[in-house]
Amino acid sequence: MIETTHVTPISLEIFRSALTAIAEEMGTVLMLSSYSPNIKERRDFSCALFDIQGRLIAQAAHIPVHLGAMPDSVASALTTFDHFAPGDIIALNDPFLGGSHLPDITLIAPIYVEIEHEPRLIGFAANRAHHSDVGGMSPGSMPLANEIYQEGSLSRP
Repeated sequence: MIETTHVTPISLEIFRSALTAIAEEMGTVLMLSSYSPNIKERRDFSCALFDIQGRLIAQAAHIPVHLGAMPDSVASALTTFDHFAPGDIIALNDPFLGGSHLPDITLIAPIYVEIEHEPRLIGFAANRAHHSDVGGMSPGSMPLANEIYQEGSLSRP
């Protein structure tokens, strides 16, 4: 007999709060471990969790422009790659694939849990952070560019 689990408003709120707390904690760890003033002091970063199909399930209260476009970056990564392994990281900053601009680099990592001694993919963790220099026509992260290539290096999944 298959046992069904019913989602109640209380259990839904517990899971929502727990997942949001994980995304917030991701941001705290990123900020505290960073050497970049853009991340450590300006807090120009965002963190979120996605399900196995790339749907947003939780986000921290970080930078709205990052969070609004991040699902498109995760979708681009999932479209490009059909296999993931523990420890994989996908990096991208392409504004045409869900990035905001080239200095905002998104990292996407698969999340695995061990079930019956086998790693099982359950979702993805992603963060986007503003980096001070990704190349480009002038030092810093905001040149007066007319073309995307003038802003710096472009990374696609």
